[in-house]
Amino acid sequence: LARSRAGSPPPPTPPPNPPPAAPIPTPAPAKPIVATSVPPCPGSSSSTPLCLQPYLTITENTSEVFAVKFNPTGQFLAACCGDGAIRVFNTSTGRLAYNLQRGSAMALPSTAVKFRPDVEHIKTKNVLISADALGNLDHWHMTSGKCLHTIKEADNQIFALDFRPDATQFATAGKDTAVRIYDEQTKQCIVKMERGSGFGPNAAPGHSNRIFAVKFHPTDPSVLLSGGWDNTIQIWDCRAGRAQRSIFGPHLCGESLDIQGDVILTGSHRAEDPLETWDYGTGEKISSINIFDDGRSDPAQLYSAQFAKAGLASHSAPPRLVSCGSSGTNEARVFDLDSGGSCVGVVGGMSRAVFATDWSPVENKLAVAGGDASVRFVNVVEKAKVVGDENVKVN
Repeated sequence: LARSRAGSPPPPTPPPNPPPAAPIPTPAPAKPIVATSVPPCPGSSSSTPLCLQPYLTITENTSEVFAVKFNPTGQFLAACCGDGAIRVFNTSTGRLAYNLQRGSAMALPSTAVKFRPDVEHIKTKNVLISADALGNLDHWHMTSGKCLHTIKEADNQIFALDFRPDATQFATAGKDTAVRIYDEQTKQCIVKMERGSGFGPNAAPGHSNRIFAVKFHPTDPSVLLSGGWDNTIQIWDCRAGRAQRSIFGPHLCGESLDIQGDVILTGSHRAEDPLETWDYGTGEKISSINIFDDGRSDPAQLYSAQFAKAGLASHSAPPRLVSCGSSGTNEARVFDLDSGGSCVGVVGGMSRAVFATDWSPVENKLAVAGGDASVRFVNVVEKAKVVGDENVKVN
């Protein structure tokens, strides 16, 4: 209280102020982590010339992370958290840049996120969509923090999202086993694709259990892939509104489906053959990437699998780097397919599972996140450039 003037009675004591709202914590400077390069996996023809170099770790996040996505420029990373929050971090500093949806101990998790591609015909940039376990689908303008539009899928939990490369449509999927295609401009559902009733050759194929991954074909916008708990990958014709064919085997429990050129990548939540590649044209299996070379018996049950995005001249270029994140071993690994599936490195030491990984679209930087609430970044670099780095063991 200010002092009273001479000769004047002191002012009455005001009632106590309510405690101020807790401010959003400002993250401390990011701390480096250790990601150790490991020997090549069995069967590789030669050791890879690449290794992992730690970049930074965000440790100030307060809830587990179920999905992460880089924005189109690679400058920001959006994280969907178990407390319902959608936090966007600066990938250079590790600091919290935007908090689009504040977390709460009573909230259900945010489950999926995807930035809208930057294309010439859309003027508004920095837009992303997010989904949650209540079936809500929100469009956000990242820099202003405004929610632009909300769609409610009744009686559904949304686990998977993807934008068509030209940003004119987006897809959702989840608990109710249907795949929905929305028009980005009108925000209206234009196609709902699901399994037909009955059995036999005349029954429409589709999913019979929860869907955890959807992926538009990179060069054919009428084709969409999806996978989940029913041990199938469905290949949909969005124009016809039905699945044209299926790949049997992969058991997906997260965003562990990707396609590059004519190669499909799947990561299964199982101990045997978790990481596999498939021929898009024939549906035949190309290879099973052996994750361990050291005789470990603990299973690596995958939640995430993805091709690297940077360094490819076109979508038809051969895939080179593959990442995966797992429970059981609680780690992420990177493999070099050009070196016979050699293991480039491992990000380990986590106390809980890795639920999400994502590659930067502009450089070979990988984000890793999961149950321990931290977000880790590592770079893929040539071994010759990191000789002497105490954090990297060169093969």
